[in-house]
Amino acid sequence: MELEAPRISLQQGLAKRLLDVSLAAFGMIFLLPVFLLVAVSIKLDDPKGKVFFQQTRVGKNGKTFKMYKFRSMVSNADQILNHILHLNEIDGAMFKIKDDPRITRVGRFIRRTSLDELPQFINVLKGDMSLVGPRPPLPREVETYTTYERQRLQVIPGCTGLWQVSGRNNIDFKAMVELDLKYINQRSIWFDIKLIFRTISVMFRTKDAY
Repeated sequence: MELEAPRISLQQGLAKRLLDVSLAAFGMIFLLPVFLLVAVSIKLDDPKGKVFFQQTRVGKNGKTFKMYKFRSMVSNADQILNHILHLNEIDGAMFKIKDDPRITRVGRFIRRTSLDELPQFINVLKGDMSLVGPRPPLPREVETYTTYERQRLQVIPGCTGLWQVSGRNNIDFKAMVELDLKYINQRSIWFDIKLIFRTISVMFRTKDAY
């Protein structure tokens, strides 16, 4: 069964964008010391690699963009990926393994605490992402999507969402899609605010993040 994304009013759209821009700008300013500490730690741990990692992701209606993260893997992680795809621990169009050999020492910590996601505030300010929405998939993942699964791409992707606050990597791809479609169907400014607060409350519960 396909879901037709409900339209939101112009006022709701403007309110969501205002929330995104104001909280992302505040977050970058307030967390500047954390940004600097993470950047220095990454360089000390792996001096040859870059601090930031850019990756092509798929956004609303299939439009691609560059998503920013703090680098948590070795510099040649993409080349290694083809050799470990068979170790995938999540069903469906995603790749996750708990003990990924590509992750650095600092990378493991910033992943478990979600600090690697902080540079996505830049994507939010640019309008590529929202604070709340479905996670933006990789192009190779979208190539395997069914028509039903492509409905995740009906809205602007987000830094957090129902998947992150509902179990994260303990949830398989099929369940993640259902959570994303539930968000799309129920989205509102108040739902976004609720999910933001829930995200903050679970951010440092590291058992579901890797």
